[in-house]
Amino acid sequence: MPPLSSPPEMSTIQNSQDHLDSREYPIGKWGQLLLAVWSLLLILGFALAMYLTPNPNGSGTHQQLGLPPCTMKVVMGIPCPSCGMTTSFSNFVRGNMIAALSANPAGVLLATLSLLCIPWCWVSIARRRLWKIAQPDRAVLFLLVLICSSSMLQWVFRLLV
Repeated sequence: MPPLSSPPEMSTIQNSQDHLDSREYPIGKWGQLLLAVWSLLLILGFALAMYLTPNPNGSGTHQQLGLPPCTMKVVMGIPCPSCGMTTSFSNFVRGNMIAALSANPAGVLLATLSLLCIPWCWVSIARRRLWKIAQPDRAVLFLLVLICSSSMLQWVFRLLV
């Protein structure tokens, strides 16, 4: 009598899982440590944003950290592409989305991506693979282009309006 094999459903499920795992970038102990540190830094960033009082003018919240006013605004009289980013984050953590979007829409995008990145880091650490990411260099490039282009678009829009 021939040996019994597993039911087709199980082998299909296993092959499907193997296929999924093969599309995720494996990480070692250093990668796991890096993701853990990164997620903690993001949490600290959100805690700092909660500590700051959002400037009702829509920008300048960063000055509570002892930083100078925006150089571009001081020298040229126009805001830079990242003006209002700290204020946007500070409003975001308080749930004031209208004020956050008004301060800097790209800040809301960055805050949302940062917030989503925290559990993504933890899932990736647990799986020992970058969850849903096969090519980390392309993923990072995509996110950088997305954030920078949204920041530049909102800046151009503000200059024109």
